[in-house]
Amino acid sequence: MAMTLTEKILARHAGRTSVEPGENVWVNVDILMTHDVCGPGTIGIFKERFGPDAKVWDADRVVIIPDHYIFTADEKCHRNIGILRDFVSEQGIRHYYDVDFLNTAAGSGMPNPYRDPTQTNYKGVCHKALPEEGHVRPGEILLGTDSHTCTAGAFGQFATGIGNTDAAFTLGTGKTWLKVPPTLRFVFHGSIPPYLTAKDLILAVIGEISVSGATYKTMSFAGEGIASLTLEDRMTLTNMAIEAGGKNGVCDVDEKTLAYVRARSNRPDWEVLTDDPDAAFEAVYEFDLNALEPLVAKPHSPDNKDLARNCTDTQLDRAYIGSCTGGKITDMIFAAAILDGEQVAIPTFVVPGSTEVHADMQRLNLFGLPLGQTPDSVKPDLSPGPRGQTSGSDESLDSSANRSIEQILLDAGCQLGPSGCAACLGGPADTFGRLNEPIACISTTNRNFPGRMGHKEAGVYLASPLTVAASALTGRITDPRDYISEPITTGTAGTV
Repeated sequence: MAMTLTEKILARHAGRTSVEPGENVWVNVDILMTHDVCGPGTIGIFKERFGPDAKVWDADRVVIIPDHYIFTADEKCHRNIGILRDFVSEQGIRHYYDVDFLNTAAGSGMPNPYRDPTQTNYKGVCHKALPEEGHVRPGEILLGTDSHTCTAGAFGQFATGIGNTDAAFTLGTGKTWLKVPPTLRFVFHGSIPPYLTAKDLILAVIGEISVSGATYKTMSFAGEGIASLTLEDRMTLTNMAIEAGGKNGVCDVDEKTLAYVRARSNRPDWEVLTDDPDAAFEAVYEFDLNALEPLVAKPHSPDNKDLARNCTDTQLDRAYIGSCTGGKITDMIFAAAILDGEQVAIPTFVVPGSTEVHADMQRLNLFGLPLGQTPDSVKPDLSPGPRGQTSGSDESLDSSANRSIEQILLDAGCQLGPSGCAACLGGPADTFGRLNEPIACISTTNRNFPGRMGHKEAGVYLASPLTVAASALTGRITDPRDYISEPITTGTAGTV
């Protein structure tokens, strides 16, 4: 029988020739990931149910990435890291990315961040680190104790978040029980315009179907519009599938995917699966990229969408660029392209999604190339043009080529923090960028429920890095088309 990508993956991992939506199946899990927030609880349940001396089913398939409450003086948060360290030592888990600069002793206070992002075992946000460290492959099943584990579906795999109890069971058995979800198909026609990113696309989808419109369903993103996106932008789409209630999100595998996985995977073999031509979808939604405009999701829900140009009277107190959704290297290039040579009008906090992203921000220029290099396609153009374009005089080209993304953002007045989840989910009061007052913030993050980024009465507006950067310059919600009209070159950033 014809099957969708998700159905094929679940069938193969269940040892079946086929499955149908609504069936419950036992599947073998390829990778289980946990972090500092849910890891200790998962470990506690594992020891309670399997015994204090029990061993995990496969120490090479367990990945532990502390990332949430790292840069804080909170001792309970530090204790969580201690629990992870003890468990990793007991179990012989190789894929643990320690916060090697954090002292868990009582009274140790706020940890000093890594001095060099290339000289630490700490990786930053788990959803960015998983593909960077080679744990993501087409055709596999990845489970994680975090709702945004669905991010990895951009690589053509089944990835979904689970709770601590389910994770503890998988730790001991390597299996889990899943209901096969039906698939919703979202087809994007055309190529991505220079003023849009995948954040606008997913806000358009969620705004149409609502935050419950894909409950326990696969969200499949397809069409030439998706093919035109960078691999990192596809991760933004699948990352926010959960904001529509989705069980998982998936994108088709193409050469962009394969080039990245071949260069990164720590396992040599995987299977690329695709939807059968006559696979059945519960519903199909179609979008014309040339008709879409920059969007925001107003407080307090990701489906409360509006056009950025309709919200220009909305005054802002803060801008935030970061998270698994908007803290990738291409997101930083998008923001820097608008902020280059300008000054922010409101406090603007920037948090790299991973230490690799942070390192890339230091070694790459505005073109996404190593410092000093310019792309062959960029030629000097002495005619005036809107800000954000990658053309200009020889002098401006040299400036763009010789200044790092990090330096451009700092010169614009942004405050740069160490990589991690930071204020995306609030955290302790001393978290970098946290909204500790009832203020208005425009953010590249994924959720804007009351209290999500801190204060319960703060208002969070979700938007693309382009819209956030443009708004940071004016202090009000601003359509990025006021600053950008030509494609932003991202070079080799995020490709391999």
